[in-house]
Amino acid sequence: MQGRFKRDGSASAEPEPRGGTDRGSSPQHAQNPGPAEVGGSGEHSARAGAKPKAPATTTDATSTGTPSYGSRLALRNWRISTRLVSLLALPVVAATSLGALRINESMDNIQQLDNMRLLTEMTKQATELAAALQKERDESAGPLAHGALANDYEVKSVRDATDVAKKHFLEGTQQVDDATAKGQLAGVHDSLVGVVSELYKLNQIRSDAYNDPQNATQTVDAYHRLVTELLALSQDMAEATSNPEMIQRTRALAAFSSAKEYASVQRAIIAAALPTQPKVFGTLSKNDQQYALSAQESQESENSSFKNIYGAGSTELLLPIEGDNPTIKSADQYAKRVLSNPEGLKTQNKRSYKDWLDDDSSKIDQMSKIETTLLSEMEQKARELRNESQSEAIISGVLILLVLGVSLVGAFVVARSMIRSLRRLQDTATRVASDRLPELVKQLSESDPQDVDTSVESVGVHSRDEIGQVAAAFDDVHREAVRLAAEQALLRGNVNAMFTNLSRRSQGLIQRQLSLISELESREADPDQLSSLFKLDHLATRMRRNGENLLVLAGEEPGRRWTRPVPLVDVLRAAASEVEQYERIELSSVPGTEVAGRVVNDLVHLLAELLENATSFSS
Repeated sequence: MQGRFKRDGSASAEPEPRGGTDRGSSPQHAQNPGPAEVGGSGEHSARAGAKPKAPATTTDATSTGTPSYGSRLALRNWRISTRLVSLLALPVVAATSLGALRINESMDNIQQLDNMRLLTEMTKQATELAAALQKERDESAGPLAHGALANDYEVKSVRDATDVAKKHFLEGTQQVDDATAKGQLAGVHDSLVGVVSELYKLNQIRSDAYNDPQNATQTVDAYHRLVTELLALSQDMAEATSNPEMIQRTRALAAFSSAKEYASVQRAIIAAALPTQPKVFGTLSKNDQQYALSAQESQESENSSFKNIYGAGSTELLLPIEGDNPTIKSADQYAKRVLSNPEGLKTQNKRSYKDWLDDDSSKIDQMSKIETTLLSEMEQKARELRNESQSEAIISGVLILLVLGVSLVGAFVVARSMIRSLRRLQDTATRVASDRLPELVKQLSESDPQDVDTSVESVGVHSRDEIGQVAAAFDDVHREAVRLAAEQALLRGNVNAMFTNLSRRSQGLIQRQLSLISELESREADPDQLSSLFKLDHLATRMRRNGENLLVLAGEEPGRRWTRPVPLVDVLRAAASEVEQYERIELSSVPGTEVAGRVVNDLVHLLAELLENATSFSS
């Protein structure tokens, strides 16, 4: 529908009070307009014409006299910087002088012992990998020297075990990398890099292992270089610690592990020379025999070095391999006779490499147990040293805490006077900001400012230091804020009263004007004159809308109200009729919904503003 929203758009919630046509600005003229709609100028005129009064404020809530600050030498009148220096000087000097060196030394010891624990673990993993390489070399020598393939069970099982030990070792090197990133264990890290690079040659060593049965030395020596690199790590790790006992234990382990490696070399050389079945004599080349004989001499030398380094207790520790074990004795004698003569194998009873491995492995297994014992002793000693260092650090810390405690007792007396004033200032400021000032502003906005008590309570901190000056400044700010809030509340009330008075006056005149226009429209028969009256009616309707907007700004309720539901189409027509370009507005497909009477006026105002914007700024 386009065009005028007049007589055909009325919504009769109740009979028309004036007997004229609907004004089109609303679904229905106010049912009971009352004095607020028609007159509305009595009380508001009085308020608008009244002379504003400044609220009565109390500038000093406690005392008008000068507060007593006391002596300038009083503790509460010290400057904050002086108090802080007094508070911090004694504990800082005491803690620095007594504890700095002790704490640093303890922390360094703990860090070094942590590194020692890490190095011990790396030594253990390197030793385990070396043992796996030895077992792989020795137990694969017989099968590979007699034509077995790499996927043979006897060869593959020991190589798989070596791969597992290698994986664990490489994972352990990551912890050393992390420590190196922190500036520690740089020397050990360099050694590990060299060892890891050598381990990558293992696949090549395996592919060429025992290809020449008459030259087992080539394969054995290749494995020997890998094992030697791993065992040398313990020497590098010994240099990374400054504890003499740990250095001694590490050197002893390195010597014994070397002796075990030379014993393993002999086992591998002889195993490669012996046949698969004890039906024929084995063949030991001169080169292999000389290499194994040199290993035998090196084993004895390393055993002597171990005894000298380990000291007392070495005899008891080596008893399982140097005692009366018949199997070990028989294997040692067999190896000496075989290696002492180029034709030594032919002077002994026929035996297979499996028989030799079973006999000689008894000695290697016992040496592995001794090696494990040495590693356990190293780990136990590292734990003991770390526990001792922790205990020393705890004792030092307790002593420092005691000194600090005594110092803090003296500092507490100095800090107490400052803390009291600060806490009082903080509590008062919090209460003012959170409770007092918002509540006072609320009272000033809801009631006459002249009826509100605007007195200000002082913080109550009276001293010559910075805290007392801040408290005095806060009191001044509080008073000024209350004064300004009271003045603003009074000003807002006067402005609202003026808006309300002007709106009520204009509403009464506009209502009378609309009544007169409606009466003229009902008696007019000339179409041109009637059209002019409709335009005049529309202008008056828009004026009434603007007047009601003033009431909204002033926080007042418009005079028109409805008590019955109003059809939605009438609400839309009423809103459209209050727009300047109402001819451009078209209603279509409006649902037959009714709007509650108490929200009709607000909804008409909202829709009218939206339609006004749409018609003004959209083509």
